[in-house]
Amino acid sequence: MNYWLIKTEPGTWSWDDQVKKGVEHWDGVRNYQASNNMKAMKIGDRCFFYHSVNEKRIVGIVEVVKEYYPDHTDPSGRFGMVDVKAVEPMPRPVTLAEIKADERLSDLPLIRQSRLSVMPIDAESWRIICDMGGLAR
Repeated sequence: MNYWLIKTEPGTWSWDDQVKKGVEHWDGVRNYQASNNMKAMKIGDRCFFYHSVNEKRIVGIVEVVKEYYPDHTDPSGRFGMVDVKAVEPMPRPVTLAEIKADERLSDLPLIRQSRLSVMPIDAESWRIICDMGGLAR
């Protein structure tokens, strides 16, 4: 299993929206690096669900349930999407400030490439962030 972080603006698509819908496609990604990251996602991979903009915090975990396929919102046909389902909320959301303050997480793309909307998370960083958020892994 691989781990990822996916960003969303909570005013556009929030954790509550994801929970209500259950399974939903993750569309609208128009960055080639983020798109390539989605191409690498496999069924069963887990993703941190990150509220960007003003909140800047990880609020939940979703699971990839459908691998990369064409994004119906992309008229060019260059980009795709995956489907994800809500798994569980973070008992305590983990903020970007907390992540930046932990030296063990200093190499995360979330810090180094802050504008990237879909990024890999290594297994050790996943465990650390889960611990920070009160999830035993």
